[in-house]
Amino acid sequence: MSHIYIYSPSSAVRDKAAFRRGVARLKVLGHEVEIDEAALSSHMRFAGDDATRLAAIGRAAASGADVALISRGGYGLTRILGELPFKKLTKAIEAGTQFVGLSDFTALQMALLAKTGARTWAGPALGEDFGAEAPDDIMEACFDDLVIGHGEGAGWRLPVSDLKSMKPGKAEGAPSLRVRSATLWGGNLNVICSLVGTPYLPAITGGILFLEDTNEHPYRVERQLTQLLNAGILGRQKAVLLGSFNRFKLVPGYDRGFKLQTVVEWLRTQTKTPVFTGLPFGHVPTKVLLPVGQQVDLMVEGRDALIYWG
Repeated sequence: MSHIYIYSPSSAVRDKAAFRRGVARLKVLGHEVEIDEAALSSHMRFAGDDATRLAAIGRAAASGADVALISRGGYGLTRILGELPFKKLTKAIEAGTQFVGLSDFTALQMALLAKTGARTWAGPALGEDFGAEAPDDIMEACFDDLVIGHGEGAGWRLPVSDLKSMKPGKAEGAPSLRVRSATLWGGNLNVICSLVGTPYLPAITGGILFLEDTNEHPYRVERQLTQLLNAGILGRQKAVLLGSFNRFKLVPGYDRGFKLQTVVEWLRTQTKTPVFTGLPFGHVPTKVLLPVGQQVDLMVEGRDALIYWG
């Protein structure tokens, strides 16, 4: 039985039913669930004021849990990055606590990586994932692999459009790419961009950067990618992996054909760094868990892509 600590470092939990379903689901899966005393706190849009959320992060670090899982994302962590208990968090990670989350949690992950080099996991949140009416089987299987220490990699099928971005392999003439021992890093695009120019964005060269976002129109996604491009961040990577970008609405009479694929195709003309899409990660039910800060290998053969670290 694994010990899972639930805490709220960002926005307030508004969907209490999903929260309760998530806790119940984790218990059905055989986990011992401990809920932070401030997990359901509310202060304006936040899960408690800054001091309350900082204290919750400290309690998560001191919990001795196998997994510290966020209740939800939203917004709030960039407000308190300068006050994070980095030593306590690093000590907890070294002792075996795996910190898991996505969305706004990207800020904590990047700050930890920049300041200490500590590894965290990009993965599910309690309410959005385990609290869904029907939690995704693949997400739960990946989470189980993390808990029991069997996670070794993540594979997916690239869309046909990605073949245009790959150069044919010399041996068999099929598109191929090999990246070895590169730091995997990234997360929410909006949050990553908010950290550019601060001491909380890791200065990684030769890494594999993965990105996702939600509720952002493709032109806003392009604007943010352009920021990373012009800051030299994309050009310093060995590969860029794009996950899910969803929950936006195009305006037919205004966008006139401008869509997410337009953004991806344009980006590929601006950088020599290979850009791949379809990574099963983001604000979607089916998501893999990714070790942020870990040295990984990336293999692409035709439309088959695999990140592995086992």
